[in-house]
Amino acid sequence: MKFGSQSEVEPIKHLLLKHPKDAFIDQENINTQWKELNYLDCPDYDKALKEYNDFVELLKKSVPEIDYLPQNAQTGLDSIYVHDSAIITSKGAILCNMGKEKRYAESEAVGDFFFKMGIPILGSIVGEGRLEGGDVVWFDERTIAVGLGSRTHEEGIRQLKELIKDFVDEFIIVPLPHWKGPGDVLHLMSFISPVDNNLAVVYSRLLPVFFRKWLLRRGIQLLEVPDSEYETMACNILAVSPGKCFMISGNPQTKKMLKNKGVEIWEYEGEEISRKGAGGPTCLTRPLLRERD
Repeated sequence: MKFGSQSEVEPIKHLLLKHPKDAFIDQENINTQWKELNYLDCPDYDKALKEYNDFVELLKKSVPEIDYLPQNAQTGLDSIYVHDSAIITSKGAILCNMGKEKRYAESEAVGDFFFKMGIPILGSIVGEGRLEGGDVVWFDERTIAVGLGSRTHEEGIRQLKELIKDFVDEFIIVPLPHWKGPGDVLHLMSFISPVDNNLAVVYSRLLPVFFRKWLLRRGIQLLEVPDSEYETMACNILAVSPGKCFMISGNPQTKKMLKNKGVEIWEYEGEEISRKGAGGPTCLTRPLLRERD
């Protein structure tokens, strides 16, 4: 099969998801896990199914092929956020080693699924290395930025750099702030989402000055998420192709900025599947193949 996703904006041809019926399982399972996983509130299972099914129906309008990870007894609620457990390169998958202890089993589960699908494993982050997919942003096929924070550590970054050294020219390490502490979800993609090749939505209060300057030198226009919409995940946006994006409903100022730049927006209701677990549309999806028509 074809695979490779060294971009955040090229058209998604094949997508991996995990349905809440296989991640959440049922309300009783949610009730026993959500507090220890630091969710903001307890998801409602039935509402989550409705939200997710509506989200998938929207995705189907833009994405020709969708696969689903199966239920796995070793993984928990967070496995719905399939973006974090692996990175897909043109040479194969890199299995991450999660910074959140309760998510350790997710990478092995996704690795087993890739084996059955015929996606080769380029390598794995092992030992003391920690790396999560939400800290990895591709700006083109040979340029990558990786967040260094509570979920992704120096050793994980070192291992990633070694695995991709033959096909990446520029590798940028972006130190992340402490913000609300290690119990909170703060990835590099928490405050930057490319929506086109020269356009990104950002929350500059959390961007290191050197990285923000690098983005501007690269010719990327920055759309600034207002303070009032950062907490409602306006900065977590999924581009299904250049200038065509998904975002959580309820962020009108950010939506207006995007529409003024000609960006097409599809909104979904994400109270149960996104806000309570702090995982937006990017987190819910792992593109297996992005390529131009």
